[in-house]
Amino acid sequence: MTTTDRPASLFTDLVPRRVRRGWAARGLYRDLDLFTQFETRADLLGDTTAVVDAEGAVSFRELRDLALRLAGGLADLGVARGEVVGVQLPNSRLTCVVELAVAALGAVLMPFPPGRGGREAAALLAGAHAVCVVVPGEHRGHDYLTPALRLARTLPRLRTVVCAAPTDRAPELAALLRTAPLSAVRPDPDGPARIMVSSGSEAAPKMVAFSHNALVTGLGAVVAEVLVPGERPRSLWLVPLSAAFGSNATVGTLMVHGGTLVLQPHFDAADALRLVERHRPTHVFGVPTMLRLLAEEPAARGADTAGVRVVVAGGARLDAATARRATALFGCPVVSTYGSSDGVHCAMSDRGDGTGRDGSTRGGPGTDGGPGRADGGAPRRAGRPNPAVVDIRVVDEELDDVGPGRVGEIIARGPFTPLRYVGSDGLNARYRAPGGWVRTDDLGVLDAEGRLSVVDRRREIVLRGGANISPLEVEELLLRLPGIRDAACVGVPDEVMGERLCACVVPAPGTTPTLAELVALLRESSLEDRKLPERLVLLAALPYTPTGKVDRRRLRGIAAPSTGS
Repeated sequence: MTTTDRPASLFTDLVPRRVRRGWAARGLYRDLDLFTQFETRADLLGDTTAVVDAEGAVSFRELRDLALRLAGGLADLGVARGEVVGVQLPNSRLTCVVELAVAALGAVLMPFPPGRGGREAAALLAGAHAVCVVVPGEHRGHDYLTPALRLARTLPRLRTVVCAAPTDRAPELAALLRTAPLSAVRPDPDGPARIMVSSGSEAAPKMVAFSHNALVTGLGAVVAEVLVPGERPRSLWLVPLSAAFGSNATVGTLMVHGGTLVLQPHFDAADALRLVERHRPTHVFGVPTMLRLLAEEPAARGADTAGVRVVVAGGARLDAATARRATALFGCPVVSTYGSSDGVHCAMSDRGDGTGRDGSTRGGPGTDGGPGRADGGAPRRAGRPNPAVVDIRVVDEELDDVGPGRVGEIIARGPFTPLRYVGSDGLNARYRAPGGWVRTDDLGVLDAEGRLSVVDRRREIVLRGGANISPLEVEELLLRLPGIRDAACVGVPDEVMGERLCACVVPAPGTTPTLAELVALLRESSLEDRKLPERLVLLAALPYTPTGKVDRRRLRGIAAPSTGS
């Protein structure tokens, strides 16, 4: 398939061009494509280490040369400017090389983590009209090559499968890296560069297209929020680089700020602590689940974490108990971020000193800031939106601003706003408002000073007999209780009340909490009776998506048959 065969609407920008050009006129857009942005860093930094992985260190110059050779190899396979390349690789230098090679080609990257099932991968590749996919061969006992080759026979547009492991069944990545280098293409900075794939923790994954300008400006500004001016960070990335949160690594950290990435192929708490001690990262990026596992790891007691200056938690809500434990482990601020693959972002702090600390926060850095409530919902966490990323409004059902102090839906638009959803007119109709604004389905409050407090996700609210229950509020309290290692709450169908709240709990070893015991403890925490869980499921571990978020779709399936304890 050539670019002329692709439907014209696949990447049509839903933000008016005059608005985009207005951001450029204000200096918010650099009007550089991704590879040009990286080349400026590679020219300046040369032999400086760009990536550290299981094979050692690779410099900026080496990374650029490898990327241009791979771009030449992909071009020889027929991949052309504007076409979509799917990438399903674990974290390593090769992940970064492939990202950069696709950018040098002027093609469009669609990364998604290993762990996506065959059916989900097929839907993503088909919906994005991908012409090529790069897979790891075998990873953690799972064969990715055979299903990809099968897809290449069934999806008419998927012409090429590239394998990162030695094989005689498909072109090998190692062979392509020996190709003559390509002269980098210079695509339109307002054109498509990357399709982010949502976590799929609550519904089927969404594909969201971003321009070069949006990525360079938005992700550069997101990472800058936890840097001091001019800092080149050395960042340990625990999340997959192929996740939306992980896009801050190659683009925001490596390309924009010339930082060094420290990577592990998959998350392992003990190994992560060894990397902290050996490579002395200044920043650690992970989801709250990973921070909990790091704090529980036996090696954490004697770990030397003195080099870490900031820990950044994203991808899911950071509860106060996890924030306290991570702060104790690393001895530095733990910054919580609110955002999504839809181009929405707000650091839950606003001091702007490169640490993410907020002088108004109580209870320790990165916590939810004390007992404040919004409309009786979950504990507030607050931050000031960064206009270099997005402006945020809180609106009613008619998309009119509700005014300071009132709860409404959070909507966002700014330099980081994506072009559109790919492969689904229904998602564009549901989540994109006039003028290019993105609807989040999240509930929040803006105060008179413009600080955002996130209340809850509207799609997760449990409706019990006409009353709203915030699962996040109950989870926050459960995670503070003794004997609870992990917890998540979901609604389960009920003929009388419509829904009832089910607590899905991972108990600490040697403990077996009962529903009555948990309810009694939650009452002591002043949780209202109408919000108390009425079902309890004990699990060895919560189900998680490949990006480390609680898989609430699977959890609802597990919890639905429960009859309580």
